[in-house]
Amino acid sequence: MEPSNMKLGGGLEDRTRWSAEDCSIDAAMKVVGTRSAMLLMREAHYGTTRFDDFVSRVGISEAVASARLKELVAAQLLRREPYRQSGQRTRYEYVLTQAGVEFQPVLLALMQWGDRHLPREGAPPLLARHTECGSPLIVQACCEADHAVGVDEVTLLPRRNRRHASAHKDSS
Repeated sequence: MEPSNMKLGGGLEDRTRWSAEDCSIDAAMKVVGTRSAMLLMREAHYGTTRFDDFVSRVGISEAVASARLKELVAAQLLRREPYRQSGQRTRYEYVLTQAGVEFQPVLLALMQWGDRHLPREGAPPLLARHTECGSPLIVQACCEADHAVGVDEVTLLPRRNRRHASAHKDSS
């Protein structure tokens, strides 16, 4: 299988004429680009909510967990909710926001990629299945018309040109 690339269109073809300073991937990596942030998000998706559980399940120090959880809250992937056990002070748990829920395909895609491309002894430790029918999940790109899309079938365009192009079409 030959490697292929996404296509760049709408003036993006000449890479010397534009910069990716406002790149969405760069912005996302600033939030979840550390191992600890990704593993905290994994744990949040597994149902972990309490600080001490995040620390022990991810295997990071309290200081690192605190810093990353603050960043994830600031990025609105998690929100802090107060809880209080009888006789204890009020503490906070961390709950997924809608943006955090929408991060699930990223985690599943990383898991699927790791299962396929990072060798290990034996079978991968987890299998993601569709709860309703029991079939294994396949994370793949698809368009709004629900067509599976290969990497060589993707064209990236600058949004400003798309707006102008659609405005131009509508006026003709």
